[in-house]
Amino acid sequence: MVNVGAGAGAYEPAQTVLAVEPSQVMIDQRPPSAAPAVRAGAERLPIGDGAVEAAMAVLTIHHWSDLEAGIAELRRVASRVVILTWDQPVSERFWLSREYLPEIIDSDRTVAVAVPIERLVDLLGGAEVRAVPIPHDCRDGFLGAFWRRPERYLDAGVRAGISTLARLEGRVDNGLARLAADLDSGEWRRRHADLLELDELDLGYRLVIAVS
Repeated sequence: MVNVGAGAGAYEPAQTVLAVEPSQVMIDQRPPSAAPAVRAGAERLPIGDGAVEAAMAVLTIHHWSDLEAGIAELRRVASRVVILTWDQPVSERFWLSREYLPEIIDSDRTVAVAVPIERLVDLLGGAEVRAVPIPHDCRDGFLGAFWRRPERYLDAGVRAGISTLARLEGRVDNGLARLAADLDSGEWRRRHADLLELDELDLGYRLVIAVS
């Protein structure tokens, strides 16, 4: 497997034989045990045709400068393509952005524009789409991980590890203050009592799998 847009390797399975990442800063953060990494973009992979069994891209395609070229490259180097992304209309229903931090929605629509799932499936020549519900005790720290632990969003250290919130730091103080007040008064828990009964929640994350 090749991991494209691999970053520091946080989501990298043991079968990975090569990581492709355009940022040297991210490559330098990869642990010694991680797969070897090459500095390159998805749009021009330094890999031969059909060189790997699978190509993986996790929460990265919205950063690519040329989506069509990147998808074509994934299909060129592997017979199986696995992409983790998100469905924007579903993600916009998340209580954090809908009720407290609408700046998240504005940011997703401009800075990190989500690729419509239908377009991605079309570029892949057909694909299976699976919802990826997030468990209530998710150990990762991405934006949707704390949907049942709202107090975590008030922690500056937690926000620093979430790219969207780190980018918005200083612009979401009012929304965070309202969240803090609603937690203190019990209003958040009254409004979202149904969430406290759930073990997992669909926040729009989608796994797109194509086999040629």
